[in-house]
Amino acid sequence: MKCIIYLIGYILRAVSFCMPRSRKVWAFGGTWGAFDGNAKYLFIHVSQHVSQVLPVWITYKPAVVREVRRCGLRAYSLFSFRGLWYALRAGYYFFNAYSSDICYFTAGRAVCVNLWHGVGLKKIEFCVDKGPLYDRYVRKTLKQRFYYPQVYRRPDYFLSSTPFQTVKFAKAFRIREEQCLPFGYPRNDILLFPEEKRQAFLRRFASEETWGFIQKFRQYDRVFLYMPTWRESQRNLFAEHLNLEALHLLMERKNALLVLKPHTNTVVHEHIRSMRYSNLLFLEGSVDIYPLLPYTDVLITDYSSVLYDYLLMPGKGVILYLYDYADYVKERDFNYPFLDNVAGEIAYTFPELLAAMKRDAYDTASYAAIRERFWGDYAGGASRAVADYFLKRLS
Repeated sequence: MKCIIYLIGYILRAVSFCMPRSRKVWAFGGTWGAFDGNAKYLFIHVSQHVSQVLPVWITYKPAVVREVRRCGLRAYSLFSFRGLWYALRAGYYFFNAYSSDICYFTAGRAVCVNLWHGVGLKKIEFCVDKGPLYDRYVRKTLKQRFYYPQVYRRPDYFLSSTPFQTVKFAKAFRIREEQCLPFGYPRNDILLFPEEKRQAFLRRFASEETWGFIQKFRQYDRVFLYMPTWRESQRNLFAEHLNLEALHLLMERKNALLVLKPHTNTVVHEHIRSMRYSNLLFLEGSVDIYPLLPYTDVLITDYSSVLYDYLLMPGKGVILYLYDYADYVKERDFNYPFLDNVAGEIAYTFPELLAAMKRDAYDTASYAAIRERFWGDYAGGASRAVADYFLKRLS
């Protein structure tokens, strides 16, 4: 059945090359159909501030259509007549990872703009030379080409942050460096908004759930956020290297809250979801964390690109919990030496993590150099920069 569906998709793709495209229709979509990431924040900006184009959010999830429409924005199901029409009509596709975020099979002749989902050190895409994705990016087997054609379609444009990152992105996606746009990321604009502007944005676009989290955060003197990366070899692993009871007692003593946020690809055991610690809060992987980041104080992460986003905000602390560092560096290659390109307090064991969390202040002296390396002079305004760039191409 899956094979038949894909064969129909390839027929649709052939048809999509014959459709007349409009450069004034811009289609947006998120990974796994979600309303999130850089595509979400660019879409909101374009919907609010760019009257020259018709922006549409396209997804295969009816719940996401309702979510976007509750914000007063235009959204359609890919399986509806209008959704399919706009997917075939749009001259530009803006997405977080691949054209399949909207629909690969309808993207013929559309200009594909990959907004990606973060800076970082790990080798990605066609720079991968080992591990579970070897067949896809190195051997490029027929099966992988048939079922994952979106990864072989090179983007027309790719969003980057600095020339330092552009060199590696261009190689990973097999494109020229000139195709990489060093504007920064739309999802980070909200991190740098003045508080009044951020509040106005949240009143318009944040869910009741998000507002509830913000109000809860404000009840504590300090909010810690644990966001580990996804480990391909440990898909079912989350919080197993944490002593939740010890963390809860520490949070109680400090009148603090620890927020546990897994990667969207991580499978979380039910006992984590159902834990009953007053000073620990579990967030589903699907929760958009970016409206919440400004209301946290300390990030606990490992090899995740959220580290670099977090460094954009002044006055924040960072702890790197590298409990599996020796094994991880054997399984996953980095573009640059890892320890030379990160910032924050490093903890290799759980006792070291606890000791770091007990501190009232963190040494942030190394943050500026890393921030400069990965962000340059970015100070917000990525959505406007991206929109303006493509608007100029309409004239």
